[in-house]
Amino acid sequence: MASPYELLIGLRYTRAKRRNHFISFISLISMLGIALGVAALIVVLSVMNGFQTELRGRILAVVSHIQIGGATGEMADWQEVAKQTEGQPHVLAAAPYVQAQGMLSFGQSVRGAMVRGILPDLEDRVADFGPHMKAGRLDSLTPDAFNIVLGSELANALGVFVGDKVTLIAPQGVVTPAGVVPRLKTFTVSGLFEVGMFEYDSGMALIRLEDAQRLYRMDDRVSGVRLKLDDLFKAPAVARQLAGKINTAAYLSDWTRSHANFFRAVQIEKNMMFIILSLIVAVAAFNIVSTLVMAVTDKRADIAILRTLGASPGSIMAIFIVQGALIGFIGLGLGIVGGVSLALNVDVVVPFIERVLGTQLFDKQVYYISSLPSELQWGDVMTVTGVSFVLSLVATLYPSWRASRVNPAEALRYE
Repeated sequence: MASPYELLIGLRYTRAKRRNHFISFISLISMLGIALGVAALIVVLSVMNGFQTELRGRILAVVSHIQIGGATGEMADWQEVAKQTEGQPHVLAAAPYVQAQGMLSFGQSVRGAMVRGILPDLEDRVADFGPHMKAGRLDSLTPDAFNIVLGSELANALGVFVGDKVTLIAPQGVVTPAGVVPRLKTFTVSGLFEVGMFEYDSGMALIRLEDAQRLYRMDDRVSGVRLKLDDLFKAPAVARQLAGKINTAAYLSDWTRSHANFFRAVQIEKNMMFIILSLIVAVAAFNIVSTLVMAVTDKRADIAILRTLGASPGSIMAIFIVQGALIGFIGLGLGIVGGVSLALNVDVVVPFIERVLGTQLFDKQVYYISSLPSELQWGDVMTVTGVSFVLSLVATLYPSWRASRVNPAEALRYE
């Protein structure tokens, strides 16, 4: 720890007008470099958090938090399974589903699709199809109406609109004397949804649960039950708890396992961006080294006088550590203020840049988003602050050590 006189001398050296203005210029560049690096880190990490939240929201609009599937692909008594999950911690709702492969045909167009049979009133409690409906309504899937709701990209590929009739072909065929004939059923398109995930928008079709059971000859059986939790991050723990309480043959999967690759890729990208952008702070820290080396050369006579007055090498080292740390601290403060302000106002800054440049940076037709998402997490700010301050502090060690090794007699010989 620096004693009061060491702290005061270090602060005096920082704000004093130097004879060598180049040293002051390098100090300013160091501060600005650290500020730029810290601000860039905070903004980029906030945008990465925003993309992660946006991606998670779009996936969970279709995928439930926990999925309980029958061990053989079918579940005989889904009501009993749903009842067993009631009252369990964090479980809010349950809904049955039938999921199978199918082929949709309209005119000369044919597309494969994942067909999901649902009960609209229960499905609304575990998924968010309602807010993503582009046309029609989810509750149009009424019993015996044989309606179907398609993803927007799937509808575009088939060339269908609401009101058109499509043919759904089930892969399980019917054995006749003439051979195996696939099962066909005509459905009326009653709605279109768009969640912003191409995987689902181009390959998912929703029909009524009873219609799916009839088409795929499942009687009163279903594929499984989907659950919604009050805290999506507790899904793995809740799935483990439920595994020992459900007294039927079933397998449990949560959203973190079924889409692990998406979120692992985003997290890896976030970590790599942190490492890459930290190099900006490291470069600015090298400037602190240059500043202090030149400051030590400029203050050799002062160092020699302090040594002859009784200052120890450790005290001399502390003086220049204070000087370098203050440069880093000022740059760090400017970077935090600038980065946090920009991260909280990305939705204002990006449209302003688009107006100035006369272009749209994020075309909704390409990115499925019309604005740049940003989510500031104070844990990231603290991490960036800690790493940047440590880099700035480490940069002061070598020049300060050089200052502590100055020989008073040699320094004063030509003074």
